[in-house]
Amino acid sequence: MRSLNNQYRNKDKVTNVLSFPAGEIAGLPVEAGQALGDIVVCATVVSDEAARQGKAVGDHWAHLLVHGTLHLLGYDHESDAEAAEMEGLETRILMSNGVADPYAMS
Repeated sequence: MRSLNNQYRNKDKVTNVLSFPAGEIAGLPVEAGQALGDIVVCATVVSDEAARQGKAVGDHWAHLLVHGTLHLLGYDHESDAEAAEMEGLETRILMSNGVADPYAMS
């Protein structure tokens, strides 16, 4: 994960989740739908973070998959306003699926 983060984001450190948008796929039939891209999750980091933060591992996985999917949909958290919007959306999605607010537990 550190290698991927370094190669694609120029950040030489391990991270929990990375998203890679697919972009346009030439020749893909319309009825096939459009792939959003790929999400890479580092299981070791997820487990360690969940333990450190007192979260259920499954809930933390759910959070990171929602987070990664929102990145594929164009959301980001570079500014405070973007972070507030993205975190609010993550929280609503997770809570509507029975997962506690991941930011309230931090």
